[in-house]
Amino acid sequence: MNPFPSPTGGASLLLSFRMHQKTTLIVGGDVLAASRAHAALEADSAVTVLVSGGLSAVCEELHWRAEQGQLNVVDWRALPVPGHPSPPDHGPGALSKMDRDVAALDRYLAETPAVSLVCITDTLSPSPPGSYARPVALRIARVCRARRILVNVTDMPELCDFAFAAAHRFVDPATRAKTPLQVGVTTNGEGCRLGGRVRRDIVAGLAREVGGAVAKVGQLRRMARELASECARHAQEGDVDDQGEEGEDSGVMTPNRPVPMRRGGARKGDEEENTVEAARRQMRWVAQVSEYWPISRLAGMTEREMRAILNGGVGLGCNSDGAAAPEYVPTDEENKSRHGLDLALGPPRQRKGRILLVGSGPGHPSLLTLATHNALTKHADLVLSDKLVPAAVLELVPPHVEVRIARKFPGNADGAQAEMMEAAVDAANRGLTVVRLKQGDPIVYGRAGEEILYFRSHGYPPVVIPGISSALAAPTFAGIPVTHRGVADSFVVCTGVGRQGRAVRLPGYERGRTLLVLMGVARLGEVVQALTEPVCQGRRDGAAYPMCIPIAIIERGSMPDQRVVVSTLDDVETALASAGEQRPPGMMVIGWAVLALGGAGEGKAGVLGVGEGVLEDGEGKEERDVERVGRWLGGRKWDVWEGIGEGWEGL
Repeated sequence: MNPFPSPTGGASLLLSFRMHQKTTLIVGGDVLAASRAHAALEADSAVTVLVSGGLSAVCEELHWRAEQGQLNVVDWRALPVPGHPSPPDHGPGALSKMDRDVAALDRYLAETPAVSLVCITDTLSPSPPGSYARPVALRIARVCRARRILVNVTDMPELCDFAFAAAHRFVDPATRAKTPLQVGVTTNGEGCRLGGRVRRDIVAGLAREVGGAVAKVGQLRRMARELASECARHAQEGDVDDQGEEGEDSGVMTPNRPVPMRRGGARKGDEEENTVEAARRQMRWVAQVSEYWPISRLAGMTEREMRAILNGGVGLGCNSDGAAAPEYVPTDEENKSRHGLDLALGPPRQRKGRILLVGSGPGHPSLLTLATHNALTKHADLVLSDKLVPAAVLELVPPHVEVRIARKFPGNADGAQAEMMEAAVDAANRGLTVVRLKQGDPIVYGRAGEEILYFRSHGYPPVVIPGISSALAAPTFAGIPVTHRGVADSFVVCTGVGRQGRAVRLPGYERGRTLLVLMGVARLGEVVQALTEPVCQGRRDGAAYPMCIPIAIIERGSMPDQRVVVSTLDDVETALASAGEQRPPGMMVIGWAVLALGGAGEGKAGVLGVGEGVLEDGEGKEERDVERVGRWLGGRKWDVWEGIGEGWEGL
C-alpha cells in the first residue's frame, strides 16, 4: 500500500528566478538571442551577449539595446585565452578555434562570478551547423556545469539544465503599464508550438483586469507590512511576522485557519486588540480579499479602500465621504466594473424600499433559481453579497448596480454581519430594492434568521428566496449520495464551529447515517478528534466513529475547480495537507455513503447487511470494513478527484 502519491517522471520543476544583481550570458546574436535578452532584462538581470564579431555580428534589436546601454555585447574573439595572450592563428602551438573559444569562455566565467544563467541560441560561428555548433555547445555545457552555472542550449534538450516556458506578462488595461503577473506554460519538449497556443488560450480565458488586480493586491500587501512595522516600532513589541499572509512563498495551505474573534471596534467597551494581533489580522484580511473578491473589484481598489480594509473598521461608504451620494449617472469607464464599492446608490425614490433575502445556491450559476436570477438581474438596486458567492454569479448583476461584498474576514464575522444589515436598512430607507445575497440556502447556517428579525424590527420584513443548499448539492456533484439503499438511510447536517469560534457537539456514530459537516474544514483535526476519541468529553452525542470510516472533503462544490479529497478518519488530515493549497469553501461528508457509488474501486450497496436497515454485525466486522475501504481506495490511503462531471459545460 502506497500512503503517498507515486511520482511520475517527465515533468519539469517550475521555478521563478529572482535575477536582481545577477547576469545572464547569451551566447549568440540572432533574433532568438534578442528575445532571451528582453526576458532577462524584464527580470532585472544584467545581460551580456557573447558573439564572434561583437556589435557587427548581432541582430538589429541587440545592436539598439547595446547602444541604449541596456546590455553589453562582447566580441568572443577579443577574449584572452589562458596561456596564450596573443595566440597565432597558424603554426606550432596554435589552438583550434573550438579550443580557443571554449578556453576563452571558461576564463571569462571564472572572472565573472555574477553569471548565473547561460543561454546558447545560435551556431556560435560562421561555420555550417553540424560542423561546429553542436560539438562546441556540448563543451560549453560541460564548462558551465563544472562551474555550477545553469545552461540552456537551443534545440539540444539533452544539454539543457532549464527550459524557457511559453510566457505572457499581463498589462493593466487602465494604465497600459506592465504588471507583476506572469503565466508560463511548458510542454516539457513535447510540443512547443502547442504550448504557445495553450498559453494564449489561458490568457484569453482570464479577466482582462487580472494584471491590475495583482498590482493592487501587491500595493495592499506593502501597506499592510508598513503598518505592521510601524505599529510594532511604536509599541516596542518586536517584529511582526507575516503569519496569516497567503502567497506563493507561504507554507500556509488555507486562508481560513481558526483565529480568535476580533477584539475592539465592534461594540463599545470591548477590549482593544494589541498591535501584534491587529497587524497579523491585517495580513489575514489581505489573504481573504485575494481569495474571495472578484478580479475586477480587486483591480478597482482605491488607496482609501485599501486603508479601510486594513483598519478593520465597519462601513465602507458609497462615496469618499462615506455618506449617501447625490444623483449619480455612472460613466462608461465605471460601468466596466460590476463590483466597485464607490458606485453611488442613486437618488432617493418615492416608492418604499424592500429587502430580498436570496440564496445563490452552491456556486454554479445554472443552479440559481429563477426567482434569484430575476432578483439579481431585474429588481436589484443594491446587492449585498456574502464573500463566498462566486464571481460567476456576481457577473450576472447589471453594470449599473452596486455590489458590496461582506468583509467576513477571520475574527470579523459579527462586525461584517452588522455592517451588511445596517447597509440594507439604510438603502431600503431611500427607496431602493436591496438583494441580500447568501451562499447556498440562506436558512442553512446562513444567519438568515438574525437578519429576518433585524429587518422586521426596522419595518422591512424581507422576502426570503430559497437556494439549493451546498449540503446536498456538493455531495451530488462529487458523486456521493447522502442516502443510498443498503448504505445510508438517514443524514444529519451540522456545523463544525459554533458561535464566536466555540466548539460544537457533534452527532455520534450510526452505521446507516451520513454526517454532513459545514464550515469545519479549517478545524479538521478538532472534528476528527471529537468524532473518534473513546471518551466524548462533552464534544459528541453517542458512540465514537471507527477510524476506518470513509470521509470526503468537498471544496468549491459545483464549480469548475471543484476538488474532492477522499480518505478515512485515520488519514484525512495527512491527505488534506498533501493535496496542496486548500480551496474554500469546503465541507465534509462522513460515513459509508462516501464509497456507495465508487471512486478508485467499485461502489458498495451492502454496508447495512442483508436487509435494509439491518446492521451488518458479527465477528470480523471491523476487518471486513477495513478491507472494504482498502478496495474502494485502490490500495491507497487517500485519493483526490478534480473537477465536476462531464456535461455541465453548456448548462
